[in-house]
Amino acid sequence: MYALIWRLLPGSRPTKIALAAVLVLVAAVVLWYLVFPWLEPKVQFDHGVVDGGRTGAPSGGPSTAPPG
Repeated sequence: MYALIWRLLPGSRPTKIALAAVLVLVAAVVLWYLVFPWLEPKVQFDHGVVDGGRTGAPSGGPSTAPPG
């Protein structure tokens, strides 16, 4: 696949290197500013369950339930 892209780029070797670098930069910018912000609310890596899904106080912490 990369050989096909390399062959399709116009120009000599330095021109192809510059164009390939620009293409990589454009792909990174599109991912960083469009794809990743759209995908973040759907994936939510930072909202994991640590204690196995139990309800109540976190393990090892004080209970917030009233005494009784």
